[in-house]
Amino acid sequence: MALAPVNLMIKPASGLCNMKCDYCFYCDEAGKRSVSSYGRMSERTLKNVIRKTVLAAEDSCLIVFQGGEPTLCGLDFFRKVPEYVRQYNKRGVRVEYALQTNGYGITEEWCRYLKENHFLAGLSVDGTENIHDAYRHSRSGQPTYRRVLQTAEMFDRFGIDYNILTVVHRQTAENIREIYEAYRRRGWHYLQFIACLDPLDEERGQCEYSLLPETYGRFLIDLFELWFADLKRGRQPYIRQFENYMMMLLGYPPESCEQRGVCGIQNVVEADGSVYPCDFYVLDDYCLGNFNHMSFQEICQNGRRSSFISRSLNHPEACGACRWFSLCRGGCFRCRLAPGDDGRAWNYFCPGYQMFFERCFDRLKEAAEIRAGRS
Repeated sequence: MALAPVNLMIKPASGLCNMKCDYCFYCDEAGKRSVSSYGRMSERTLKNVIRKTVLAAEDSCLIVFQGGEPTLCGLDFFRKVPEYVRQYNKRGVRVEYALQTNGYGITEEWCRYLKENHFLAGLSVDGTENIHDAYRHSRSGQPTYRRVLQTAEMFDRFGIDYNILTVVHRQTAENIREIYEAYRRRGWHYLQFIACLDPLDEERGQCEYSLLPETYGRFLIDLFELWFADLKRGRQPYIRQFENYMMMLLGYPPESCEQRGVCGIQNVVEADGSVYPCDFYVLDDYCLGNFNHMSFQEICQNGRRSSFISRSLNHPEACGACRWFSLCRGGCFRCRLAPGDDGRAWNYFCPGYQMFFERCFDRLKEAAEIRAGRS
């Protein structure tokens, strides 16, 4: 039996950032816990995190850095990462690195580090210049798009593997055709689109950037039609959501927890060494332990004992009768509405998913068949 990989998502700069995005879910989340920011991770904590994780891993380990903006910890901090891995990786576990960045502070020195240490980079870009700059500002309120493009150009020049992460808020959803063509012109072939989150435990749809269910459904249809046309020409970009749907239709499990319909334990590590099950729930009530005074095994046991996973399986009865449930699976728990008396919660974007599947399901099946034929 294959050994399960060990995954970590480390926030070395907590929620600290050199940008100020209007819709930032982590700023909202951090403001709803007893300590809003844990500052920058110490070398002692970094050493404990890596030592205990690498020693616990049996086959492979993925270490992802994100924030806030993780690069605010500086290159001297990041240079310790492969050093500690080499020091403690006595069994030759395969260790891979990834960095999610807003790109605003990336330099050529950073690019050399990422290339030399084989980091996969995720670069946050929200479409075209006017759409990106509508909500993604510098700390002083200045536009950031052109600076982020400079980072993409540096990534290309240094040969760094990277993908583009786009937040789907109202403006990106309504202009996805323009955005898709802009990404194609820039040669961006690996894309991830993340539905914009309203503030936690607050009424949905009340912010200027809020993504409404019907708008999301229209977005998925428009994006799929563009992607499907390119698929038939053999030149489609990799779009994570559609790739997962095809895998499901071919009988394979999706890798995305949103599309599995059940939460997983992501092992999100805050700057003080505390661990949480999910990036969307780095809240006091969800803390699983701390790497500075617990083993990785103890933290994992706390995750298994918690109700975090089991609660995500509690779908409304009507979901079981829905013809799309085998693909929808209830979606991300963070996107579900407050549960009723029976503890079951609808996905806020349910009407949008129904729009998408009703319009695109036959072509989605055809896409899966095309993919299988090309494998």
